[in-house]
Amino acid sequence: MGGIKTYTPIGLMAFFALTAPAPTSADIENPLHYFASCTGRLSAQMEHEWLLSDENAEQTEDQRAAMIDLLFATMEPDEGRQVLAWRIEAKSAHAGLLTRATFREDTWAAQRAVQMVRACTAIMMS
Repeated sequence: MGGIKTYTPIGLMAFFALTAPAPTSADIENPLHYFASCTGRLSAQMEHEWLLSDENAEQTEDQRAAMIDLLFATMEPDEGRQVLAWRIEAKSAHAGLLTRATFREDTWAAQRAVQMVRACTAIMMS
């Protein structure tokens, strides 16, 4: 057996990024929850890219910063604890997908991780 093949999931992520759907109104029924979850996902994505020395890490860091701006713009001061819980939950789940995609070479996990990040970043482009 060879070493860990990180190029396969990364290549799949690039492919599936082109096919991910944009968020619908149902996805963002609660914008605060949606932005908190996206911030968590982008945090996990950024950290994963840092660990793998991925050239996309800087772009993801910029997207995360923009998502944090959206989050803080919609957040009331007394919602901090709930927002933090949503962020941590989403970050943990997304980190699990990325770990599975990279180290188990799980195609479904790679596809799902890309779709979720793509849905988050699509809202900033609309």
